[in-house]
Amino acid sequence: MVTRVAVTGAGGFIGRHVLDALSAAGCSDVIAVTRSSWQGELPPGVRHVHMDLSMPSPDAWQMLGRPDVLVHLAWSGLPNYGSHHHFESELPVHYRFMKGLVEQGLPALLCAGTCFEYGMREGMLDESQHPQPNNCYAFAKDALRRQLGFLREQYAFALTWARLFYTYGPGQPASSLYGQFQTAVKRGEREFPMSGGEQLRDYLPVQEVARLIGMLALSKADAGIVNVCAGGPTSVRRLVEGWAHEQNWPGALALGRFPYPRHEPMAFWGSNAKLRRVLESAA
Repeated sequence: MVTRVAVTGAGGFIGRHVLDALSAAGCSDVIAVTRSSWQGELPPGVRHVHMDLSMPSPDAWQMLGRPDVLVHLAWSGLPNYGSHHHFESELPVHYRFMKGLVEQGLPALLCAGTCFEYGMREGMLDESQHPQPNNCYAFAKDALRRQLGFLREQYAFALTWARLFYTYGPGQPASSLYGQFQTAVKRGEREFPMSGGEQLRDYLPVQEVARLIGMLALSKADAGIVNVCAGGPTSVRRLVEGWAHEQNWPGALALGRFPYPRHEPMAFWGSNAKLRRVLESAA
């Protein structure tokens, strides 16, 4: 039974919502791990631990209170997906940190992956498909997953690799599509320039992504790769129109102002069948 959960990257966009989700689920012993001082109030049952993952203590698991599961969301250098920094710097730092915790006794690990590990495939993506990462960030994430797989040959620990798809919501960086739209609304802009909006993606609000991550963590499942997604496609245009409707924004979408991205397929989404099975079996 899970009684204590540590969350790295807890001060980030998704991390803060995961803390809220764990607190709302009744988890009364959550450790928010960040490399800097905490800004703002912590949810009930959450305490903060400052820790530099690049220079972890040899008794880091003990310093974190010997958590039953680690939710590993920390990662630097985004959204520059093409930077070599991801595999030159981030990959060794995060593997070394998690390996140390496992060696010290960590029994379960949930690590965030990315849908970009699937590469340039179109259509529905499921966990049985072989990874084909085509950017530095996705390559580093997939390499980390493989390293953890080899580590399991030496140490017994439960591993869930949560492949996140497209997340949006409060706290997202201003450079994101959601952040840009919120800025346009606040400024009273009469139009919102964007692409043609026909790309199909798998979107979930950050509160739901956080709830699903929390449920997977509390289940302490040894689930391997799990898509954390809605399970169906939504066009970018429909998504933004939904935001406009929710906020009663009187402006218009200026479609076609920007070209479609060339580093992503035009239409892809995830299967959430495995996610549903894992959560149903843990209920």
